[in-house]
Amino acid sequence: MKKKFSALFALFLAFTLVLTACSGGGKDEASTSPSKSSGENPAKDRGNEIVIGVSGDPQNWDPIDTFLLDWSTIATSVFEGLVDRNLDLELQPGLAESWEYLDDKTLQFKLRQGVKFHNGEPFNAEAVKFTFDRLLGEEGQKGPQYSNYTSIDKVEVVDEFTVNFNLKNADPVLLTKLAGYGAVIVPPQYIQEKGDENFNNNPVGTGSFKMTSYKRDQEIVLEKNADYWKEGLPKLDKVVYKVIPEASTRLAELQTGKIDIMKRVEVAQAETVKGTDFLELKDVGTPTAFSLRFDVSKKPFDNKLVRQAINYAVDKQAIIDEILGGYGKPISTFQSELSFGNNPDLKPYPYDPEKAKELLKEAGVQEGTAIDLFIPGNDGNFKEISQAVSFFLEEVGLKVNINSVDNTTLISDLIPNAKAGHMYRQGWGGWTLDFDNTAYLMYYEGEQWNPSYKNETVEELLRKQRTSINKEEREAIFKELTELLYDEATELNLYSAVDLYAVNKRVQNFQPPHEDRMRLEEVSVK
Repeated sequence: MKKKFSALFALFLAFTLVLTACSGGGKDEASTSPSKSSGENPAKDRGNEIVIGVSGDPQNWDPIDTFLLDWSTIATSVFEGLVDRNLDLELQPGLAESWEYLDDKTLQFKLRQGVKFHNGEPFNAEAVKFTFDRLLGEEGQKGPQYSNYTSIDKVEVVDEFTVNFNLKNADPVLLTKLAGYGAVIVPPQYIQEKGDENFNNNPVGTGSFKMTSYKRDQEIVLEKNADYWKEGLPKLDKVVYKVIPEASTRLAELQTGKIDIMKRVEVAQAETVKGTDFLELKDVGTPTAFSLRFDVSKKPFDNKLVRQAINYAVDKQAIIDEILGGYGKPISTFQSELSFGNNPDLKPYPYDPEKAKELLKEAGVQEGTAIDLFIPGNDGNFKEISQAVSFFLEEVGLKVNINSVDNTTLISDLIPNAKAGHMYRQGWGGWTLDFDNTAYLMYYEGEQWNPSYKNETVEELLRKQRTSINKEEREAIFKELTELLYDEATELNLYSAVDLYAVNKRVQNFQPPHEDRMRLEEVSVK
């Protein structure tokens, strides 16, 4: 049976690729046909700057208002936190030179002296207090970052360059969170004088580059911060980000030298990149997990048997092998193997279409039942994945209607408001490398990206692991939690991502980030 379905799936993939090409609605020739390109590097005369092609614009640069990887790609060069995390995912000092726990609920930071914000405003303890008063106050509570930092009761200024974080309770991942997006330090005077609305589009931080121009959905320009506290950095004078939603267009811009780095290379484009003399393909494992999440408020997905059936119905390994070209890793819960809390004892639901049919029959689901699936329209890989999922589900008697929508609309509007159909694509960066962040925001009632799921035992376990700093105790809690979520089948877990970047060889010392946060201060050009 497995061999038969594999053959059918291969034929299906071949048919959909032909159909896509004939319709003119998919990838163009540049994105799918490898071709040897030689000759002079078309970007050789650009000077001491680089241009990066990205797929999306976060629409808002205020760190308390966003949780998007598209934000982190760019804003990591603009903002900094007290704690930093390098490209090897190791925690290190940032705007704080050191820290220590004075007791279980008091964390003290010694701040770096001589640092200035891009507008000349001094960085000091008052800036740290302002940042967290704002994050934990009325303004911050409107956004998605707030829940990550609720263990902080208040920030107390000890002296100009010393602050104490007084905690409500122990937080086992607080230092990692302080290296995250929401905890970057913002300038008090600038925000108070210009207002929050201005800050959304004109961000000011302490980072290696300052934003000098922002054209929404088009272009972001960063220029060297000449007063940066790391001596001799950054090495580049300018970085320009071009917002290019379509991967085929990004590749064409790369091949003609209009951009130097292409983010989110699609698997079908890999051979084209490798076949171009002046380009290099780089891959990197990531904590990002991809799933099709279920809206359990919509019938028949309120029935656990239906959710389990869909997990049995889809051949996840075939999708990884045939569509992703092996650039992906199977997952059993909504986290990668890089995540603390991943349960190695759990294996992904096996591909068993007969078992899926049995469960659907037991649940009383009629053959031909229609399911709405929502995906972002600018993700070529996921278009193919959704078509494959549709194929597998049709084999067990379900009809899938695929809806392609703008990615920002999907994430910021449709999902939080339970308007993204029966199931929808959810990609999650796992930026803390700890299941706490993912699980709390996905499964705790009332969180922005949990429009409908409620389970009191899940919430009790989530609260329990947050109050312990004992590694073994937290591992045991996560083991219980992951086993429960696995049985609940709250989503169809597909894979953790391996990201592909295409880089012009004039760019030196660029290391692709595990979690989208491009670090460019050491990058140079030849």
